[in-house]
Amino acid sequence: MRFPSIFSVQKKIWRLRPEVLLCANTVKPMHGVVPRIILGKDWWDDTRAAAYRSTDFHCIACGVSKWEAAEHKWLEGHELYETDYRRGRMTYVETVPLCHYCHNFIHDGRLKAIRDKKEITQNKYNAVMAHGRKVLRAAGLRKKPPYVGPIAEWKKWRLVLFGKEYPPIYKTMTEWRRAFDRNLD
Repeated sequence: MRFPSIFSVQKKIWRLRPEVLLCANTVKPMHGVVPRIILGKDWWDDTRAAAYRSTDFHCIACGVSKWEAAEHKWLEGHELYETDYRRGRMTYVETVPLCHYCHNFIHDGRLKAIRDKKEITQNKYNAVMAHGRKVLRAAGLRKKPPYVGPIAEWKKWRLVLFGKEYPPIYKTMTEWRRAFDRNLD
């Protein structure tokens, strides 16, 4: 009878990374230009499953296990990027596992929009935001203000994914507003 080595039965040690909650919102030109769409469902399913396993099915930001998470008993994959606002480049770095509340905290712009459309309650919005602030406070971190400075023209933006560049799917802010049903000022 063959027994597994000690190395094959030990769990991988992972590190809590609350700083993930500080990632910047996706710039409007890059909305809808994401690895999970470009590379397809199989890639996305494999990538996020690997991310969930990498933390033994815990949120990388707050540490809650998927079985103890508030509201939904699952994890969600979130893509992290390095963003160069001057050059207009958003480079994919990795996919990390987040609980529903941490994921929504990161996407606070989307969260506000669905709250304003009455798709979620003010109470849920408040709970998500309080959760994220609590995680950051416990880690001695503070949410950064949005980037202020030179920013590339809309048409120059690209997603950099494994060395290949992908342009915006919306050619102008007007197209973006129509797609997201925003007020056309």
